[in-house]
Amino acid sequence: ENATEIKYILTAGSLDVHPTEKALVVHYEVEASILGEGGGHMLGERKEGQKIIRVKSLSPSTDVAALAQKVVEECKLIPPSRLPQVEQLLYYLQNRKSSPKKEKRTAKPRELTPFEGMELDEEASITRVDEYVELLYEGVPEKIRGSALILQLARNPDNLEELLHNEAALGALARVLREDWKQSVELATIIIYIFFCFSSFSQFHGVVSHYKIGALCMSVVEHELKRHDVWCEELRKKNKSAPENGSLRRDQDKALRKYQGLRAKQEQLLRVSLYLLLNLAEDTRTELKMRNKNIVSLLVKVLDRDDEELLVLVVSFLKKLSIFLENKNDMAEVDTIEQLAHLVPCEHEDLLNLTLRLLLNLSFDSGLRAKMVEVGLLPKLAGLLGDENNRQVVMRILYHISIDDRFKGMFVYTDCIPQLMQMLFECSEEEIEAELISICINLAANKRNAQLVCEGKGLKKLMKKALKTKDCLLMKMIRNISQHDGPTKPLFIDYVGDLAAEIRAEEEEEWVLECLGTLANLTIPDLDWELVLKEYNLVPYLKDRLKPGLAEDDLILEVVIMIGTVSMDDACAAMLAKSGIIPALIELLNAQQEDDEFVCQIVYVFYQMVFHQATRDVIIKDTQAPAYLIDLMHDKNTEIRKVCDNTLDIIAEYDEEWGRKIQSEKFRFHNNQWLEMVESRQADESETYLYENDNDRTDLFYSADGITPADGSVSPDFFSDLQAQNGDSHITG
Repeated sequence: ENATEIKYILTAGSLDVHPTEKALVVHYEVEASILGEGGGHMLGERKEGQKIIRVKSLSPSTDVAALAQKVVEECKLIPPSRLPQVEQLLYYLQNRKSSPKKEKRTAKPRELTPFEGMELDEEASITRVDEYVELLYEGVPEKIRGSALILQLARNPDNLEELLHNEAALGALARVLREDWKQSVELATIIIYIFFCFSSFSQFHGVVSHYKIGALCMSVVEHELKRHDVWCEELRKKNKSAPENGSLRRDQDKALRKYQGLRAKQEQLLRVSLYLLLNLAEDTRTELKMRNKNIVSLLVKVLDRDDEELLVLVVSFLKKLSIFLENKNDMAEVDTIEQLAHLVPCEHEDLLNLTLRLLLNLSFDSGLRAKMVEVGLLPKLAGLLGDENNRQVVMRILYHISIDDRFKGMFVYTDCIPQLMQMLFECSEEEIEAELISICINLAANKRNAQLVCEGKGLKKLMKKALKTKDCLLMKMIRNISQHDGPTKPLFIDYVGDLAAEIRAEEEEEWVLECLGTLANLTIPDLDWELVLKEYNLVPYLKDRLKPGLAEDDLILEVVIMIGTVSMDDACAAMLAKSGIIPALIELLNAQQEDDEFVCQIVYVFYQMVFHQATRDVIIKDTQAPAYLIDLMHDKNTEIRKVCDNTLDIIAEYDEEWGRKIQSEKFRFHNNQWLEMVESRQADESETYLYENDNDRTDLFYSADGITPADGSVSPDFFSDLQAQNGDSHITG
């Protein structure tokens, strides 16, 4: 009660230019002191503030010195002594380019910029918030003014803490938004912008959630998208009815301009609303609530807009959501890929990068990869391989697409393979990018792609680089190329010796595996395998690797495949038979009898060897291979059965004794099948007769007389067995 006076002291601070506008920013400090009766200081408080002096009239022809003088005269915060500094800053603003060169930015949405209706001549003061709140209880224009003044304060993070404690202000803003957002897009945009300022800081998310602003923003976005659909439909009807000229045409042009204006304001509202939701989605529980309200579908609908900054925001949001399976599945159910395809390529660097990264996340799903190919993204992606900023992410997407055999052949219709080969040859010898070589390996598994790779001196360059660097992945690519029949396989004749020279115990097993696999693929007529095996002394190496435990299974399997390939040569097969390699194969067959791939390849070796007289005699007379083949002739694996049948047919043709055994086993097996079928049919009470017509009988078991097989191939013991049954006509195995 002893206070007699409140004294304010205003001190000017630093002076700077506004970062985005044609304006000067004056920083100042206000000190409020309460004086006692004797003039003594009782209490004081300091507060900092800033004033923006806009100089919109500033142009290249402006007299900067005269303008600086006018600014100093009208702004009491700038002392006359700072006139030279003001002039210097204005000169800088005059020469600052309005649209500076695009710099590489991080792939995230930009800070929201001011919009029409927010800029006021009056500078807001944190001490006058209650006055601004009073405006929120009046008409819409006053509400817009009051909320815009509060927004000026909220955009300064230093004011958020104080605004947070003003429950009356926040409550009034939330109420106005909830009740009046449909009346004014501008009002809704400003108030949501205020809460967006709070959402930019995790510690303030609680207040945004308290007023349920997130749920309200979801409703706003959904409503505005529906409004946009209505606008588009109305505009479509006007376009349909408007002639080329006349008053209706003018009405249509007017309607178009109106639509464009409404759309621009709406996109401001969508942008601030979605940005706020993106900030709140840091909490996965909040994100789940958004997902339950169909956030993915709403975002995808926005992808048809032209506003690049809005698109950056939407794609950022979708990218964040896409890391969860449920959201990814939601994206698969709507036309996400089709909408994203329109953005590839685009001139906006951040938008393109974000779109590609979103596509990368989605490309882990096989169905979405198929959709990418379907909408024509493959040639677009291939066209971006030359873009240094996006090449790595593009290659990762292409790698995922190249995994699927359905799409490997479609790379032929792009310029992807020539670019990949050029990049491969330009890579340093020390290291090749994993994404690059991975795509090349996958694409080489396609015959037409392999032909493109080998065009010119492609294969020669690949072999030279692989043999020099001993890069296993590069040799794996070459191995894939070598598997294709046609014009590419004969090209490998020049490199048989180089590859055979690498099959040594001293080399790394992984490297030998790829070289050996490449050789094993070379089923080339007239290739003298005997000479190759002798010159490079490969037989001891191959035989030693057949022993279980001396090498990894992958290498052992390639050795077996190699033996099958070289056994096509008569002299080579004989040389292998004399080396004792067949018993080693039988021992391996015993050890790997549960592995279908091993069994099939070993049986294939036997199949190759029975073609040749020398090896046929060894297999039939000196080994138990035929017995193993008989055991495998009814294997569950179709390929094994097929190879076994073909091999046994050859053995039966050349050896009478084994022929009888093979035929007897075939009959016994088929007879057992017949009995099982008869018993199962008899057990079925719904069937009165075993056969409804003669077509139910099979010639495999019966000939025309009902007993003897049609081809006469029956075991000689069958007739004696039949007679021993004393007239019983039941057939047994």
